[in-house]
Amino acid sequence: MVKWLICLMFLLLTGCFETGERIAHPSITPAEIPVSINIPSAELPAAKTIVLGFSQLGSESTWRAANTNSIKAAALEAGITLIMKNAQQSQQNQVEAIRSFIESKVDVIAIAPVVQTGWDDILQEAKQAGIPVIILDRAVNVKDHSLYVTCIGSDFFEEGVKAAKYMLDKMRNYSGRIKIAELQGTIGSTPSIDRGRGFRKMIKGQKAFEITLTQSADFTTAGGYKVMREFLSLSDDEWPQVLFSHNDDMAIGAVKAIEEAGLKPGTDIIIISVDGTRRAFEQMIAGNINAVVECNPLLGPLLMQATQEIMSGRTLPKRMVPPEDIFPQELAAMEVGNRTY
Repeated sequence: MVKWLICLMFLLLTGCFETGERIAHPSITPAEIPVSINIPSAELPAAKTIVLGFSQLGSESTWRAANTNSIKAAALEAGITLIMKNAQQSQQNQVEAIRSFIESKVDVIAIAPVVQTGWDDILQEAKQAGIPVIILDRAVNVKDHSLYVTCIGSDFFEEGVKAAKYMLDKMRNYSGRIKIAELQGTIGSTPSIDRGRGFRKMIKGQKAFEITLTQSADFTTAGGYKVMREFLSLSDDEWPQVLFSHNDDMAIGAVKAIEEAGLKPGTDIIIISVDGTRRAFEQMIAGNINAVVECNPLLGPLLMQATQEIMSGRTLPKRMVPPEDIFPQELAAMEVGNRTY
């Protein structure tokens, strides 16, 4: 009897040990183990959507429309929330827009400034609010350059240099005095100031070349037409042999005025423009414009990249310039298909 009880106890103990082993080493994989709803999830929180407040200076030209579209498309692709306000060529409207961005506590502010000066106070407000600022397309003239992180845009001075170099080569066999008419952009704007400076630097000391007519046409086609008509209303001995237009829209307006005066644009008056829009390339193919200096409006991807890098804590260069070229009319037919604006 005693032996039988001892055997029974041994069998029961052995069974307990086998059951414990099976619990300690289950046959199912860890992924299959059900998780209690009381255990908090180990997933990381979703990244915060970046909010970018952008003050666009206006919608004065084909170039500006392409610039705006590039920024909208790039923001959408990057997943950045874009709050854009059109200033309609008014610095006061831009100041008010920037203040609204500060009040809304956006993550980054971008500004395409209508003019160079008058930005110190509002940029100081953004800095005090802890909101980084990107200057886009045009530059600002401020005492403290720490008020903005970076400036993304073209080298307008170099664009003026390229235009003048083309003219000097094009007119090298022309005998006599060469009178130049200049259609300037918005008064006080960076492109207008720097394109004019670059152009003048190249013709300085060239005794045969002289800018005899210069006036602002505000970067618009209507302005270019109006001002060129005024130039051609002068006596014909004052008519220019060359027209340097600070953008394509003004040049296209000038083409119409030249034709109405009974002259042939591109032949009687050599025309050099800046921007590189499809319409200007079509005018080159038609023989009306002789050369176009490229000014790339497709700054959206660079702006979004800079915004993301700022939010990631990276350091950016103070100046970011896109690649650009000059196109004489001989290349227009080959290049026009590549124009996206």
